[in-house]
Amino acid sequence: MSVLRIGNASGFYGDRFDAVREMLTGGELDVLTGDYLAELTMLILARDRMKDPALGYAKTFLRQMEEGLGLAHERGVKIVTNAGGLNPASLADALRALAARLGLPGVRVAHVEGDRLPAPRDGVLAAHAYLGGGGIAACLRGGADVVVTGRVTDAALVSGPAAWWFGWGPEDYDRLAGAVIAGHVLECGTQATGGNYAFFAHHDVRHPGFPLAELHEDGTAVITKHDGTGGFVDVGTVTAQLLYETAGARYAGPDVTARLDTAHLAPDGPDRVRISGVRGEPPPPALKVGLNRLGGWRNEVVFVLTGLDIEAKARLVRAQVEDALPVKPAEVRWELARTDREDADTEETASALLRLVVRDRDPDVVGRAVSGAAVELALGSYPGFHVTAPPGKGTPYGVFEAEYVDAGTVPHTAVLPDGHHEVVPAPVRTHPLEPVPEPPLPEPLPPGPVRRAPLGLVAGARSGDKGGDANVGVWAPTDEAWRWLAHELTADRFRDLIPEARDLPVVRHVLPNLRALNFVVTGLLGEGVAAQARFDPQAKGLGEWLRARHLDIPEALL
Repeated sequence: MSVLRIGNASGFYGDRFDAVREMLTGGELDVLTGDYLAELTMLILARDRMKDPALGYAKTFLRQMEEGLGLAHERGVKIVTNAGGLNPASLADALRALAARLGLPGVRVAHVEGDRLPAPRDGVLAAHAYLGGGGIAACLRGGADVVVTGRVTDAALVSGPAAWWFGWGPEDYDRLAGAVIAGHVLECGTQATGGNYAFFAHHDVRHPGFPLAELHEDGTAVITKHDGTGGFVDVGTVTAQLLYETAGARYAGPDVTARLDTAHLAPDGPDRVRISGVRGEPPPPALKVGLNRLGGWRNEVVFVLTGLDIEAKARLVRAQVEDALPVKPAEVRWELARTDREDADTEETASALLRLVVRDRDPDVVGRAVSGAAVELALGSYPGFHVTAPPGKGTPYGVFEAEYVDAGTVPHTAVLPDGHHEVVPAPVRTHPLEPVPEPPLPEPLPPGPVRRAPLGLVAGARSGDKGGDANVGVWAPTDEAWRWLAHELTADRFRDLIPEARDLPVVRHVLPNLRALNFVVTGLLGEGVAAQARFDPQAKGLGEWLRARHLDIPEALL
């Protein structure tokens, strides 16, 4: 069977609009995927559907298809996307109407459903199981040119087409695992081609191209991009993305559990990295279910403190606001960011920011009561009083939670272009998810002189979120740096470097093939990104903060 060339044109709802056209016109492709869903996106789409039952899908994708549908049809490229969100059937209907309007009656549209589950309790706006790639493969076997899904795993957008293309069965675990790993690299778009990359300063990443994978029948893949596009692909960019929002050696999914610790990365030419050796195991018996609910109401005020006596100014306004609140909100959080500099030559660099965030289930407690308490101090507080924006009346915030259900209870269904419903069977073989034994560490570096320096001089990092937990993947670019990193950056040292994590569970996973460590910090993000409990609610900058912390590093590495 020939190589499958499968690309990505979206890593989130709001990604570069022109990417669909760029990928369809920039080079050869067999399948183009787009990932539009995230935990926060599901809440946004749930609120859309509350206003209009016909909505609940990523409207941006439909606009992209006004040009992209004809380009894909002309070039024979299949399109697979999870842009259906909470309402894949409605998006499929809208695509059929668009195809008719564009004079493309031959475009066959299918969709996958069954991920939407009944709300398990009051207050849940949306409950969606993470489906695998079986429904996508069935739609493509049924002749679909466009496949729309709701909540599937991000990697299923690649593993589903690969299973269809190569005719893999549900127990071709190694092959499926290779496709899942390739799908995980592609799912976040330009993060695989130099975007958000720790060592970006050595490359031109002003306009990185979107990635593609050349998948082979045995499950190996080459990660690359269209010739002439910006950014770059190397072992480092692929390593960074493999560590993103993962945890231990076993990367579990609905179709297969992929073993991250078996992946081997190697250069395969300019802007080409080969992934080989990936092993797969039966999937766990349960499917993850994402629950989105409204958690309450929040408000925020950011006070600007300029010049001298920053700490005293912060204490004054904090006391004044708290005294003025008629009812204390359930949660009150103050953070002082010392962005000011001594003897600054601009007012902005002479200023610090004091951030007040309040939450409560009663909108009145965090609404005008808080805004009024802040605004009424304008002429009677610290010298230079002002805020970054007029205080608002408060906004609702969401909470993401994860539960698990037996895979056999979820009605995974492919709705083919002719309207036929094909039920996708649950896996026959499953295995509960278990941690792998700790692998042996490399020989430590011999003793020698050290220098106090930032960790980021010798290690890269990428971080992200899974609900209320944060993940930080750290990798070494060289074998020598790995010999030091594996012994130095323990879970306890991580807690020392990241004070927020000192009282939280921190688990370290060792991945020698990638020269990498993956840390999972439970509870760092509170109730998840939609709750906006933290300055960086998705932990996007957590890895860069870690790289900026100073350690005693062997001079031989610097």
